[in-house]
Amino acid sequence: MDDTASTAASAPVRVAVIGAGTIGLSWVRLFATHGSHVTVYDPRPDLAEALSAVVASAGVSPDAVDVAGSAAEAALDAAFVQESGPEDPEAKASLFVELAEAAAGDALLVSSSSAILPTRIAGRLDDDAAARMLIGHPFNPPHIMPLVEVVPGERTAQESVDRALEVYRAYGREPVALARETRGFVGNRLQNAILREAVHLVQSGVIDAAGFDDVVKRSLGLRWAAVGPLEGMHLGGGADGLRGFMRHIGPSFAQIDLHEPDLSEAGMADVFDQADDAYGLPPSPEIARERDRVQEEILRLRSRGE
Repeated sequence: MDDTASTAASAPVRVAVIGAGTIGLSWVRLFATHGSHVTVYDPRPDLAEALSAVVASAGVSPDAVDVAGSAAEAALDAAFVQESGPEDPEAKASLFVELAEAAAGDALLVSSSSAILPTRIAGRLDDDAAARMLIGHPFNPPHIMPLVEVVPGERTAQESVDRALEVYRAYGREPVALARETRGFVGNRLQNAILREAVHLVQSGVIDAAGFDDVVKRSLGLRWAAVGPLEGMHLGGGADGLRGFMRHIGPSFAQIDLHEPDLSEAGMADVFDQADDAYGLPPSPEIARERDRVQEEILRLRSRGE
């Protein structure tokens, strides 16, 4: 069998995961549970133990996952490479040169980067490798969250975008391709906008951190699990859709003031303390487990309606 995803229903036979932090380990779990052989590289000294825990929790054979001694070794002959290392553009640019040299000649070279543009990461690659390099940005944890933002760089081939969409669908994800790159892509630009408003409201004493989260969980979070923001406003506008919404609500929205909160370490001190008090430091594992349980229930509910 060829190592590439030949159809939307076929996952790659051999994949490489570079970086085994929270995101990388979740990718390992996703890929292995869909039948791919995963080779992993990360310099962390407890890599073998971390992968053993993933294998046990995923219920896959230990033979499905290997440890490599270098990034190049992990990528050797892989048809699909998913990099999830630190957010360092220089380091990623150098790393992808190694990965391109080691991986199969038609391999997709993908970064999980949260904000670094793929054109920047592919800057040292020749045109052939750059045509196969793109962003596959997940939301944490990717073995549960269905979205993967597929983001092309200036030299990424459309064929590579199409192949990446097929691969992620083969892993049960629901990828969305961006027409062009933009810093932070779409999901993290939304997170950034919400973060700024959250920090402003807490810093100005309008609400505390836990209260802000309660507002979201009891209203917008529930709504956005069912419909997107524009879709929800379109529904709220009655017969005229989004036009009607903006006609009635838009003028009031336009009067809401915009602020630039202090996002420095010192400026965020009180927000940090409130988050620590509300959710523990380190964050309580029970919160993460409950997050995943609720998200999985929402996904199950969605799937029953499709």
